[in-house]
Amino acid sequence: MSEEQKSTKTRRIVPIGPYHPLQEEPEFFKLIVEGETVVDMEINIGYNHRGHEFISPELTYDQIPFLVERICGICSNSHPLACVLAIEDCAGIEPPPRANYIRSIIHELERIHSHLLWVGLGGHFIGYNTVWMWAWKYREHVLQVFEMITGNRNHYAANKPGGVRRDISKEQVPQVLAALDLAEEKTKLLTNAVLDDPVILGRLANVGILTKADAIAYSTVGPTSRGSGVPWDVRKDDPHAAYAEVPWDRVVFEEGDVLAKAKVRLLETFESIKIVRGCLENLPDGPIEARIEEIPPGEGIGHTEAPRGEVFHYIRSDGSNRPLRHKVRAPSFMNIASNVVAVRGGSIADAALTLAAVDPCYCCTERMAAFEDGRLKYTWNDLLKLSWQKTERLREKLK
Repeated sequence: MSEEQKSTKTRRIVPIGPYHPLQEEPEFFKLIVEGETVVDMEINIGYNHRGHEFISPELTYDQIPFLVERICGICSNSHPLACVLAIEDCAGIEPPPRANYIRSIIHELERIHSHLLWVGLGGHFIGYNTVWMWAWKYREHVLQVFEMITGNRNHYAANKPGGVRRDISKEQVPQVLAALDLAEEKTKLLTNAVLDDPVILGRLANVGILTKADAIAYSTVGPTSRGSGVPWDVRKDDPHAAYAEVPWDRVVFEEGDVLAKAKVRLLETFESIKIVRGCLENLPDGPIEARIEEIPPGEGIGHTEAPRGEVFHYIRSDGSNRPLRHKVRAPSFMNIASNVVAVRGGSIADAALTLAAVDPCYCCTERMAAFEDGRLKYTWNDLLKLSWQKTERLREKLK
């Protein structure tokens, strides 16, 4: 018997999911292990699909931003922003300067709250609940700013084709700046505590390493790629909104481990604070929306840098007030596949942490459509029947 055959005989499968304490949403990962070491992984998707691309063509262009902001609760500004950028690209419309600045303000406030949420969950995942409580306590001030500006702590309904739905008044600016000052002060304390703690460093350093070559090969985006030395950032590479008008820097680390991803998110929080301050200081006067009479036939694309990375929307118009086709590509769709190489060589105990390090959103990722010879193979009713049939087969097996 060869060494390879001996090794294969000792391999076992350890499931993570579809439901697991370290996954907020259902997804199924099969870890292939030899002893305590992970040698490979199989990803099974399809547990959480809600059909946004199917629903969108039934809505008007003004209604669609309300739909897509519910693709993800944490990225509830990123999807609408990319969507309206695609609609404006199709219509040949440029929003007013004030609208662009407000878009950047809302977008960066969302990045702050998302990164702090991830850092808090990361602390919780490794049993360091003090980090969890700190991060979420400081994040609360940002959510209060959202509530003041938009009326909601989440799902802000800020973007619309041609501009934004809500302005920021002069009276609100000091309150936003005060919240930023507090968030910056407390996040510095949190960052120093995380980066100086030997237990946290020992738990995160050299865990779940994604090399630069693998990050490029898997086309990863956001903190996942920047933590592996790949400086991709839509805000710099394809400036939109007000990102070219205010100073800020990319945050990039070369190590590629979970600690590098944590450092990217912590330090990007300070860059987001810098961007919001710059936008508030230079906020131009004027209208907050441009009137759109119609969307002509054609195509449009929009993308922006969500907290997890590039989010991409594609719109095809036939000249009516509804899109003919709406395609969405979320950052987690690109990042989750990279876990196959990131978990290899690590322990079973590190695998769940590695999976969580890309800040996955499975609701953003899931989609399913089957075509054959250019035609849709399964209708909605066909899929329901297949699901019912499989349920009956499983029931028979369990008897």
